[in-house]
Amino acid sequence: MSRMHFISLPVRDVAASQAFYEAIGFTSNPRFADADTACMVWCDTFFAMIMTREKWRTFTDRPIPERGSSQIMLGLACGSREEVDRLAEQATPSGGLTDAQPVTDYGTMYARTVTDPDDHLWELTWFDSVAPFVGAPAEAQDAETQD
Repeated sequence: MSRMHFISLPVRDVAASQAFYEAIGFTSNPRFADADTACMVWCDTFFAMIMTREKWRTFTDRPIPERGSSQIMLGLACGSREEVDRLAEQATPSGGLTDAQPVTDYGTMYARTVTDPDDHLWELTWFDSVAPFVGAPAEAQDAETQD
């Protein structure tokens, strides 16, 4: 049985965030939306609940991290390197930031990190499902051994 996964994110502007998420490949599910919340669907099992910061505070009194801080990076699997690039290029014109981290290219894994308008990190990733994972490229391995 497939399990559904929901993440909840505080945002400053639900409409602007919804437009961003639609631009990078999510669809909206109005069944789980109201004036303060939008439900954004990546696939049949993964949903992002974006809600105003005020509504978020009804779930927890913990502080909301400000821009430039990170507690989590969320990953989205893409079907190809080209899809990663196409979706990543939609981040900046939609209010986010493209390539918030350096592009990762291990040959069998390719990823680009974007932020949404509220600075939440999203890693768009493609994995070659048949090739063995070879790890970091040689130049990255060399840099790690020098640290």
